[in-house]
Amino acid sequence: MGRTHSEEKVRTNRILLIDELIRSGKYPNADSMSKKMEVTARTIQRDIEYLRLFYKAPVEYDALRRGYFYTDPTFFIKSVLLTEGELFSIALFDRLLEQYRNTPLEGHLRNIFSKILDSMPQQITVDSSLLSNHVTFIPDQAGNINPDVFEAVFKALRIKKTMGFEYRPLEKTTWAKRTVNPYHAVCQRGNWYVIGYCHDKKEPRIFNIARIRNAGITKQPFTIPPDFDPNKYFDKEMGVWASSRKPFAVEFLVDKKIGTYAMDHKWHESQEVEENPDGSVRVKFTTTQMPEVLRWVLGQGHTVKVLNPPELVEMVKDEAGKVRGMYG
Repeated sequence: MGRTHSEEKVRTNRILLIDELIRSGKYPNADSMSKKMEVTARTIQRDIEYLRLFYKAPVEYDALRRGYFYTDPTFFIKSVLLTEGELFSIALFDRLLEQYRNTPLEGHLRNIFSKILDSMPQQITVDSSLLSNHVTFIPDQAGNINPDVFEAVFKALRIKKTMGFEYRPLEKTTWAKRTVNPYHAVCQRGNWYVIGYCHDKKEPRIFNIARIRNAGITKQPFTIPPDFDPNKYFDKEMGVWASSRKPFAVEFLVDKKIGTYAMDHKWHESQEVEENPDGSVRVKFTTTQMPEVLRWVLGQGHTVKVLNPPELVEMVKDEAGKVRGMYG
């Protein structure tokens, strides 16, 4: 089991004292330090190994003096002392960045991380390769974003200036020119979107940043309307499809084959999940994201049946018919 925060704090204080005793030059050993700190000698030995592994402490044992000493008398633990859990988290950071590969954020985050490491004591080194055989991240596949477009969108957001770009809608093969006042950015499963007032459509629209090209910022300032609420344009649990801003109650029945998954899954903050006697599971929640629910239901095949609303039932039937038609 992992250590609690209070246990880590106690251990941190103990290691600081061990460092102080070794630097005193009195060659303390595990027995003498264990009595002083009221722990077992084995605990002290583990702490010393921790010092060697994570802080590269040059600790050696002198058989003649029967105690520990630093082979480098200038070594000491500086003000930054990280717990084992914190060091583990730092080592994981490099792996976590895999979620942002092929996006401009990856480079920025790596630079920030490097600056943080550079500001830490020289004795602290973090080798994420220690975890290479034990931890794997499977990121969501996101579209490739042009770094210049990404920077332009966020600069326009920051300075509140209208921007122009070419955009390729999801169901089109051509590019259309758009003039937009960017109001808000959203990241959904690794995909980035910007919500903004579209001068051409005369209303707020959502644009996938991966499908923007030739972006430029104009000199025209804009003001975000006081009644603009980005939460009206997406559902944090389901997605950012803007097909409807009116919430609807969705209800579906999950087959007992994946009933355990349905009972354990977090569908939505408004969800109601009920297991039936036969092992099937009835799920209810409210959302504005009809296309996202449809996409998920179709992905489950025959193991999920939509019960409500009626329009979603018809959408599933229509898609199922189209799929069947593809195969004659």
